[in-house]
Amino acid sequence: MDSLENLSKIYEKVYVLRLGHRPERDKRITTHVALVSRAFGANGFILEGICDNKVEESLIKASKSWGGKIDYMCNVNGKEFVKKWKEEGGEVINLTMYGLGVEDVIDKISSVPKKKLIIVGAEKVERFYYDNSDYNVAVGWQPHSEVAALAIFLDRLFKGRELLYNYRDAQYRIIPSKRGKKVERR
Repeated sequence: MDSLENLSKIYEKVYVLRLGHRPERDKRITTHVALVSRAFGANGFILEGICDNKVEESLIKASKSWGGKIDYMCNVNGKEFVKKWKEEGGEVINLTMYGLGVEDVIDKISSVPKKKLIIVGAEKVERFYYDNSDYNVAVGWQPHSEVAALAIFLDRLFKGRELLYNYRDAQYRIIPSKRGKKVERR
């Protein structure tokens, strides 16, 4: 296995659904949630209720430079999307600080090769998402960034393997170095 494309196929599909994006307030955070989705192995990023061209542009730019592809959807009805995802046999994981600890449920979640929809909220998440998720998962029980929660969850889901791979179609590749910055242009 030499790419994130192959890694994501372990679960058929891994998508991230971002709820409650407020363009004026959340533009950088939502962009970071999208970029973490891409970099940590998700196949798709979905923006509920609104379209934000800046988020899409960031994903396109990152994929063009660093390789790979991530599906992007926007202006989606989150509740309808969750219902359809479940009807099609997928699992829904709601990242919330009120859920069960990630370490207590990740083995069960990762052992099932179903497609996975990971919900990341921006503002108060409606009860519907708690009730219709297969898992409500907490990455700690303290207030923290949804970007951090998503990164930790995806890292646990893929058991850290997503950090080791480069996309074959990348224009750039980082050469790890003790000091300085080394980037190879392909």
